[in-house]
Order: sequence, then C-alpha cells, then structure tokens
Amino acid sequence: MLEMFNILEVGCDSIPEEITSILRSVVTLIQIGVPIILVIMGMIDLGKAVTSQKEDEIKKAQSLLIKRLIYGVLVFLIVAIVKFVLGIVGDSAGEAISCLGEIFG
Repeated sequence: MLEMFNILEVGCDSIPEEITSILRSVVTLIQIGVPIILVIMGMIDLGKAVTSQKEDEIKKAQSLLIKRLIYGVLVFLIVAIVKFVLGIVGDSAGEAISCLGEIFG
C-alpha cells in the first residue's frame, strides 16, 4: 500500500544549500528586476509616443505606463506578502513552510 507523502514533514535538511541559495537569488532578481524592466519598457513606449506627437498614442502610452507601474508594484509586493504570511504561519505549519520562509527571507 502506498504511504501518503506529507509535504509538511519535509524540511530544509533534504534540500541542498546551493539550491536554496539559487532560489533566494532568483526571488530577489524577480522582486527587483521585473519592476525595473516594466518601468523601462513603459518609459520607452511613452518616449516613442511623445516623439510621434500624436495625442491618441500619448494617452495610450500614458495608460500603459501607469498599468506597468501598478504591475511592478504588485510583483514587488507579492514577494513581501508571501514573506509576511510565511512569517506568521511558519512556526505552526511545519518544516516545509519554515523552509519556504528561509528561501523567501
């Protein structure tokens, strides 16, 4: 009979330190890089619209820039929210959640 695998019983001991370090770096890169890229893309689009001097394109580029700014803030905040939730839940939920807290923290 197959024994059920309880994910909450898996700890960070079974994951090599190199992998957690890489995951931590990837999360930091996403948290910082994605908002910067979105803002730069929005500024490029707005610059193109301004140089074309068409009112419709400028308004469209402005709304796109605002949307990209909001998306950038959301990407940044999602990581912060995950850190906050893992900080609250980490002590009582098991080793896997605390391991995720170490990766995101």
